[in-house]
Amino acid sequence: MRFKVIIAMVEQERQDEVISSAKEAGATGVTILNARGEGIREQKTFFGLQMDMQREVLLFIVEDFHANSIMDAIYKAGNFEKGRGMAFSWTVDRVIGTESQMDALEKAAQKKYI
Repeated sequence: MRFKVIIAMVEQERQDEVISSAKEAGATGVTILNARGEGIREQKTFFGLQMDMQREVLLFIVEDFHANSIMDAIYKAGNFEKGRGMAFSWTVDRVIGTESQMDALEKAAQKKYI
């Protein structure tokens, strides 16, 4: 099997919707990291205090053939068309520890290719 990692930076309040949409599109799990970020727009302040927008970094290890549909689902659910997040993917050389997901991945691959 060939895998990709999808890394998505989403607004905290959109996290559940993004994860649910990604799973519907074929993701079998996610790792969630809390993060802060700064983009092209100036940070908002309140009485001189900088207000950080909390972000979640979502890491999905997915079968290659699911990657595009998962990315599309993340884009829509994360409201990325309004600059509310970002996602990208990388090809993964090797994955270990996915034994619990292999049955689901193999069934999905069979559906796709057979």
